[in-house]
Amino acid sequence: MEDDGGEGSSFLVSIIENRAKEVGLAAFDLRSASLHLSQYIETSSLYENTKTLLHFYDPIVIIVPPNKSASNSTSAVTELVDRFYGSAKKAVLSRACFDDTKGAILIKNLAARDPSALGLDTYYKQYYLCLAAAAAVLKWTEAEKGVVVTNHSLSVTFNGTFDHMNIDATSVQNLEIIEPFHSALLGTCNKKRSLFHMLKTTKTIGGTRLLRANLLQPLKDIETINARLDCLDELMNNEQLFFALCQVLRKFPKETDRVLCHFCFKPKKVTIEVRSVDRAKKSQVLVSSVILLKTALDALPLLSKALKDAKSFLLSNIYKSVCENEKYDLIKKRIEEVIDEDVLHARVPFVACTQQCFAVKAEIDGLLDISRRSFCETSEAIHTLANNYREDFKLPNLKLTFKNRQGFHFIVPQKNIQGKLPSKFIQIVKHGNNIHCSTLELASVSSLIIWVS
Repeated sequence: MEDDGGEGSSFLVSIIENRAKEVGLAAFDLRSASLHLSQYIETSSLYENTKTLLHFYDPIVIIVPPNKSASNSTSAVTELVDRFYGSAKKAVLSRACFDDTKGAILIKNLAARDPSALGLDTYYKQYYLCLAAAAAVLKWTEAEKGVVVTNHSLSVTFNGTFDHMNIDATSVQNLEIIEPFHSALLGTCNKKRSLFHMLKTTKTIGGTRLLRANLLQPLKDIETINARLDCLDELMNNEQLFFALCQVLRKFPKETDRVLCHFCFKPKKVTIEVRSVDRAKKSQVLVSSVILLKTALDALPLLSKALKDAKSFLLSNIYKSVCENEKYDLIKKRIEEVIDEDVLHARVPFVACTQQCFAVKAEIDGLLDISRRSFCETSEAIHTLANNYREDFKLPNLKLTFKNRQGFHFIVPQKNIQGKLPSKFIQIVKHGNNIHCSTLELASVSSLIIWVS
């Protein structure tokens, strides 16, 4: 599944309640393919527990049943969503979609762990509301995103807040834990004054999200806290280990938590027409995902070397479960049979486009080899065209740039333009001190690059 990366939320949340003010909540993270289930009795008339969880997950979509129940009374949870969470998209699904029996079957088939280990067999009746919410959020994902979850690939947790403390949303705001209280008045530079931004020195996007989660729901499990403190002691007393880990983390993709996520989803059945339109785009995403996975696997030997002599339980457990896992070597060997060993994950659009085009080894697919030759010829023609424009129109600082949606276009510093640009240039837009533009020739050749890649 496509994802734009970044530190923003990627959670879909589904909520349902019964007449006894018991609430079931399912939070589905599209980025990490994980499902978090919670069920609790709402003791506050203001639904503080629900507000706290919604603030914690910060969902992009909130899925609820229709506002009127069978008893013709208004759902308090639905009212809460309408009143306090206008920024999130609200999706209303029929109550038939909130089916706890179907939810239990889906969890049993999709969960990466054995359902008995999750407590599903024992506590099915206890968790019926959150299972109903799970059925709804998975149904919405299938209908709106056009994908289904692959069997035995979904990370599922029940009652994720059991070992954590909850801080209500009002206190989070007043204590300036995530955002400064007056950020709207003082501007973005004031963000540094919040606790979250003061502590944010993480090396990965996943680490940033984990920091936010621990600030909003502080851990209270003594065993885990002590394990983390032991790890911290070792890092503070062993500078060599600390700096080695800092260097290694830079080698991993910043979006480490979504490396495997793309392989947890598969497209639902679609018509031949739709499949032919989306095939190129989905192939591009899949190749990009394989490159991302390869980059992470290439960095594992460095992580193994750094953690080999680690003594703390947390770090030594990472070494045993990750660095010594033979399955990763098998995956890497399988990738190297098809993907060129020199290919690395790139974030610059045209570099990434080129990497994807040349990722698969030569002579594996004849049509792909032909496309590569066309890609090289077209790319060379575009750069030749840019050089000609620089000479013909006396624009030595004319810059050629590429964006995934726009393709190639030109950027010219406004100070280098005397009067108006020649009539050959079209789509002229001013951005700051620069002029963005194109030509019919460039647009024509650029479309070939996008088609070939």
